[in-house]
Amino acid sequence: MNKQQQELRKKSPVQIKNKKASFEYFFVEEYTAGIVLTGTEIKSIRAGKASLVDSYCYIINGEIWVKGMNISPYFYGSFANHEAKRDRKLLLNKREIYKLADAEKQPGYTIVPTLIFIDDNGRAKVDIALCRGKKQYDKRMTMKEKEDRREMDRAKKRF
Repeated sequence: MNKQQQELRKKSPVQIKNKKASFEYFFVEEYTAGIVLTGTEIKSIRAGKASLVDSYCYIINGEIWVKGMNISPYFYGSFANHEAKRDRKLLLNKREIYKLADAEKQPGYTIVPTLIFIDDNGRAKVDIALCRGKKQYDKRMTMKEKEDRREMDRAKKRF
């Protein structure tokens, strides 16, 4: 991810993160994908009513789908409101999808959504990552590093 893309994400009014993913997995490669949504789904995302907990991506027939993403029904929606946990199609180039499909076939690898944000044109985008699972000792190491960073920040604030 280059600097310009990171700046766009920081400016986005909506940033829904999958905090559990960085604890459970090592990120090998990251991609930004568009997402196919209905009318009330984009309104709920703009209101910040979405969650990426326990969601993952899978590939079927050369298409990539995200399963388990929860987008709450829109409060002002009527009979045309959407289903909260339906599978949603992601938009990537065929080359990227084939590359992800080959990598996912290897044992220990999976594709996980890490962030939902709104780009400059008002479209919802999803950052997905090809991930390799962490072992228990890796998770303990991550917790220790995080704790050490907090301790150092507290020490800086005291002085």
